[in-house]
Amino acid sequence: MTISEMLERNGRMYPDKIALIERIPSKNIRKEISWKQFDERVNRIANALTKKGLKKGDIVIHWMMNSIEWLEAYFGIIRTGAVVAPLNFRFTEKDFKYCVEIAEPKLVILDEMFVDRIEDVDDKILSKDRYIVRGGYSKKGMDNFEEMIIQSDPNPFDMQIGCDDPCGLYFTSGTTGSPKPIVLTHNNMEHAAIIEVIHGLRKPGDRFAILKPLYHTGDYIHWLSSLILGESAVIQSDKITPQTIFEVMEQEACTVAMMLVPWIQDILAELETGKLRKDDYDLSKWRLIMYGAQPVPPNLIRRFKEEFPHMLIEVNYGLTEGTGPQCIHLGIENEHKVGAIGKPGFNWEAKVVDENGKDVPRGEVGEIIVKGNGVMREYYKNPEKTAETIKYGWLYTGDMAKIDEDGFFWIVDRKKDVIISGGENIYPVEIEDILQRHPKVHDVGVIGLPDERLGEVVVAVVKLEQQANESPRTEKEIIQYCETNLPRYKRPKRIVFDDVPRNPTGKIEKFKMRKKYA
Repeated sequence: MTISEMLERNGRMYPDKIALIERIPSKNIRKEISWKQFDERVNRIANALTKKGLKKGDIVIHWMMNSIEWLEAYFGIIRTGAVVAPLNFRFTEKDFKYCVEIAEPKLVILDEMFVDRIEDVDDKILSKDRYIVRGGYSKKGMDNFEEMIIQSDPNPFDMQIGCDDPCGLYFTSGTTGSPKPIVLTHNNMEHAAIIEVIHGLRKPGDRFAILKPLYHTGDYIHWLSSLILGESAVIQSDKITPQTIFEVMEQEACTVAMMLVPWIQDILAELETGKLRKDDYDLSKWRLIMYGAQPVPPNLIRRFKEEFPHMLIEVNYGLTEGTGPQCIHLGIENEHKVGAIGKPGFNWEAKVVDENGKDVPRGEVGEIIVKGNGVMREYYKNPEKTAETIKYGWLYTGDMAKIDEDGFFWIVDRKKDVIISGGENIYPVEIEDILQRHPKVHDVGVIGLPDERLGEVVVAVVKLEQQANESPRTEKEIIQYCETNLPRYKRPKRIVFDDVPRNPTGKIEKFKMRKKYA
C-alpha cells in the first residue's frame, strides 16, 4: 500500500475524523480538515495537474510554507505518479534556478511569497503557465492554486504506481552548502511510515505537533505515523518560540513533538530567567519528545527531564539518504543510555567500519554504514556520487561513531568535521558537549581552522546566555573550564563570542563558520 493509498483508506474509514489542524496565532487563524475532505482535495489536485499535462515520472517543484495545503499539494502530485521536489523555504533566486536546471520540472507549485524569487529563470525554460500559486498574488499567466482545486473534478484519481517508482526528489544541503538532489521511492516512504508504529513510539489517540519545516524529511516522516494510525496532527505555521510551543501543545492537546536542540536550549533558558513559567501551561498530555537531526548534548536532555519528568524521550538517527529518521533509534526504555543514538531500527542493519569497509572493534571509532528499505534510490543524475555512497546495498553516512559493550551506537562526529591537530584526531561534538554544560553557554559550535605548525587548531564559537557578558573575564572563565574538563590537545585555542549558525533542521552550518573565522 502506497502512502497515497493510505490517505484514500483514511478517507473511507474515518471520513469525519479531523486529519489536520493548522494554526497561525499571530493572525488569529485556526482551520481544520477531515480525512474525507483531505482525500477529496488531493483527488481534485491530481485531476487538475493531469489536465495540465502532468504525467507519471514528471517532476513538480513544491515550494510552500508549512500549511494544510503543503500536504495536499504533496499528495496531489504523488497520486498522479509524478515526483514531488519539496524546496527549502530559505532558498534564494539562485538556489531556485539551480533546482530548476537540475530537475527540469514540468510544473511548479509555490506560495505567493516566493513569486519574486523566480525572476532568474527564463520563460523559455519554464513559462509562466507552468506555475501554480497559492495566495492572492501571481504574475500574468500563472494559475491560482485554490481556484484550480475548486474547478477540478473531485472523482477518485487512479494511477498504477509501483513500490520502486520514484516518489520524491529532495534537495538536501545538509551542512555542506551545496544542494544534493536525492531520489526516494514509494517503497522508501512506506517503510518510513510504519517504522515508528512498529517501534512502539506512536499509538492510537496520539496527536502530533508539526513544528519543523515539512520540506525536510524529519517532521514529514514523523507525520506519516499519524497517517498510518488515522490520527490528527497540528501544523504550527507561526514563528516557533518557547511560548508558541507550549501554547500549541496545551491548546490542541498534542501528545508528541519532534524538538530541535535550539528550541530546548531556549525553553530551558526562559524557564531559568522566569520569562517562561511551566505552571502557566497544562502540558500533562504531552507524553513524548523526539530528538534528532543533530547530536543531542546529554546534559541538555537531563536538564529537560528534570523540568518535565513525566515526558518520555526518544532519540533517533537518520539522514535524507535513508528516508529520514529511525535508521537507528534509542527507544523510550533506554533513557539510561542518554547520549547514545541507540540500535538499528526495524528492517535496518547498521555497523561501524574503517576506511576499507571492515568492522572496527567495539569501542573504536569508524564510519556508520546502514542497510535497509529506507536507503535512497540514488543521487539524481549523479551515478558517481551514488556509487561512492552506496556499496553493495550499504549506505555510507559520513558520520563517525563507536559501538559500546551493550551494542549501542554513539555518534562521535561528522567525518568531514573531524579536526586533525598535531596528528591527533579531535571530535568537535565531544568539546561541544563539554562546553554546553557551562552555565553561561547557551549554544556552541566547534571547528578546526588551519595552523602552520599543527595543521589545524580548535576554535569554539560560543553564544552566551542572556544574562552573561561578552567580556575578557567570561572568556577566561570558559578557558579555565576547558582546562579542567579537557586534555590539552582538545582545548580551544580561540574562543569567539557570536551566534552559532544553524540550518532549519538545527544542524550547525560549520562551512559558514570556517569561512567566517578562517
